[in-house]
Amino acid sequence: MKQNIKYIGMVHSSLKSIEECPLQESENAPKATIEVFPEFQEATKDLKVGDQILLFTWLHKADREILSCKPRNDESAALTGIFSTRSPDRPNPIGIHSTKILSISNNGTIEVSRLEVIDNTPIIDIKPIL
Repeated sequence: MKQNIKYIGMVHSSLKSIEECPLQESENAPKATIEVFPEFQEATKDLKVGDQILLFTWLHKADREILSCKPRNDESAALTGIFSTRSPDRPNPIGIHSTKILSISNNGTIEVSRLEVIDNTPIIDIKPIL
């Protein structure tokens, strides 16, 4: 049975291209705003400022044909199977980002700390870090 992924929201970020993105959120990634689409806003009702969350994104600019790469874009590194790396290029480009909620508004927007994805990246899920 085939199922489709539903985008639940969109990232709004100062990062406008892949080249601008730090490799990890801990490497000077900027704050970002998460727009949760109206039909999914009820699901955010128990999120709170200060919560640590995992944000799952669909890395829509990824090359889905890549099966190996040089980790961290290091040309001297050995070619490594994509499933052993954090490369955004992969058959199913799901991004996992650890971040913290800085503010929540009534209109479905959530400001988060340190997010290393480009503007208009689709969001597929939000989970608490337990």
